[in-house]
Amino acid sequence: MSTADAHAGPPVAHQSSRVSAPVLGMFLFIGSEIMLFGAFFTVYFFARVVNNAPAWPPEGLELPVLVAGVNTAILVTSSFTMHWALQSVKRGSRAGLQAGLVLTLAMGLTFLLTQMIEYTRVGFAPRDGTFGSTFYGLTGLHGAHVFIGLTLLTFATVRAFRGHFTAEHHHGVEIPGIYWHFVDVMWIVVYASVYLL
Repeated sequence: MSTADAHAGPPVAHQSSRVSAPVLGMFLFIGSEIMLFGAFFTVYFFARVVNNAPAWPPEGLELPVLVAGVNTAILVTSSFTMHWALQSVKRGSRAGLQAGLVLTLAMGLTFLLTQMIEYTRVGFAPRDGTFGSTFYGLTGLHGAHVFIGLTLLTFATVRAFRGHFTAEHHHGVEIPGIYWHFVDVMWIVVYASVYLL
């Protein structure tokens, strides 16, 4: 390799030794997603508090709080299996990585399918007033994020079974894991706001 070839291309970007560039990128992306959810929550609280909604949900409509609570427990548990998968790869345990990712994927899919079934049974649609549009807007936005998370986890799981990750090189597990934890925390906020308050 000649000296000219060695210096071809842009210089290596300066980065902090504490946080790698891909992880920092994911944190910045999550910051933008928090702002997106913040806009939806602003609409929700404006419709409910500022407009002084007399009943939430309106009379005649009932939310499946228990089913959504069980679904919440499933999603929160999936955060623990995701953490297990990441810790396993850091310890060099390929079996733990694979099991953790498969369980996380299964629980995330269960959550999403349960949410879709709930949509068919709640008895109202987005066109049914402010309550319907905000309910579907918030839960649908979160559902879209779960779908994206499941897509990332599917790629990570396939790569895990192909042996792509090691204790030293596991960003392909860590970055989807960070996103998945964000999705889980966001659902707790959505569940508490929409179903419980």
